[in-house]
Amino acid sequence: MRRKARKGGGRQLEAKVQRLGARGDGVAECDGRPLFLPGVLPGESLRAQITGERGGGFKGRVLELLEISPERVDPPCPHFGPCGGCALQHWADGPYKVWKAEQLTTALARQGLEPATLGALKTVSAGGRRRADFSFRRIGARTVLGFHEREAPMIVDLESCLLLTPALSDLIGPLRDLLTDCLPDKSSGELVLLESETGVDLLIRAPGTPNLEQREALAAVSESLDLARISWASTSDGGSSEAPEPVIERRAPKITFSGIEVTPQAGGFLQPSSEGEGFLVAEVLRLLPKEAETVADLYSGYGTFTFALAARGHRVHAVEGDEAALAALWSAACRSEKVSRVTIEQRDLARQPILAEELEGGDAVLFDPPRAGAREQAEALAHCDIATIIAVSCNPATFARDARILVDGGYQLEEIVPVDQFPFSGHLELVAKFTRA
Repeated sequence: MRRKARKGGGRQLEAKVQRLGARGDGVAECDGRPLFLPGVLPGESLRAQITGERGGGFKGRVLELLEISPERVDPPCPHFGPCGGCALQHWADGPYKVWKAEQLTTALARQGLEPATLGALKTVSAGGRRRADFSFRRIGARTVLGFHEREAPMIVDLESCLLLTPALSDLIGPLRDLLTDCLPDKSSGELVLLESETGVDLLIRAPGTPNLEQREALAAVSESLDLARISWASTSDGGSSEAPEPVIERRAPKITFSGIEVTPQAGGFLQPSSEGEGFLVAEVLRLLPKEAETVADLYSGYGTFTFALAARGHRVHAVEGDEAALAALWSAACRSEKVSRVTIEQRDLARQPILAEELEGGDAVLFDPPRAGAREQAEALAHCDIATIIAVSCNPATFARDARILVDGGYQLEEIVPVDQFPFSGHLELVAKFTRA
């Protein structure tokens, strides 16, 4: 490896990419430390410039590719590169899928774990993402609307997005025009879009509250674009936002879980695609024994798994910390004959995990935590006598940490199925089964 200093800039060097990191960046070496570089592939040689430090190593930018991998392909999106929404559109499908599955086995190996059965990677098609979080900034007579650049505050102004459903992608231009007409100069914030079964649900997170003129403009756009609902959440300088306030609701947004219609709160968390949700639900039902009479559904959200389990005849206790999500779940349950098989509990499982004695007499537990995982809940589950635990996770690293806790408590990691619900990224979902050894 040769290095040279460049006057007025960061150090330059020539290097070879050894592997890809968990975020999809290429990893080379500099001074015995990792150098992370976006947009490159294993085996490629390049000339790079160091731009800073990251994760015990360096980060940099590619100045020139000297040797190109035969696995490199033309990215299908014109925004690929600057846009931080995707990291790996330039990699051929075969090696990409191998690498994606390896993110799980690598995370497990770091914890000294290996499942008895590792399922084949299930992949979700691009163009099916029904939920999107955009950033925006009004600058003079125009508005920049899109995703942030990788590791940078700049917003890439999008014209379309191949990950989104056509209905959401087609709204990018009209929503940019709305923000330009509706918001004052230098305004910034976020748009959260959900394509529900009754139409698109739009949440605007921005400073202040909408005045009469803005409300009229939002109502007119809702009509012209046939949106189901528009809500507004006022934000503070610190970035926090108040609870969403409905501005116009032409139809209640609806998402159906196993035949049960649920109205989510504006901006609420849902699985990003219906296809990916279907994979996860199918695997949960396959791995969970049918004879399990009672199931505790921890981090239940709006009932993605609750209603699937109830529909199969299980008695389900849904536990969720988010009051709005739990209220929506219960409201939906009360409109169904399945209400007799569902009970609910609002509880912050990180601060107050379900304890072993509370699970006595139960048959199975399902938990689906956020990316940070379920360390505290896993520690409590490790002491219980539940025969089967099903875990759903969107982060292999925190899952492996929690799995280690369960295995140390006497559980056996029987099977894992990886699900690529986030194409062209380093993110990976999974469903796993644990049984009492």
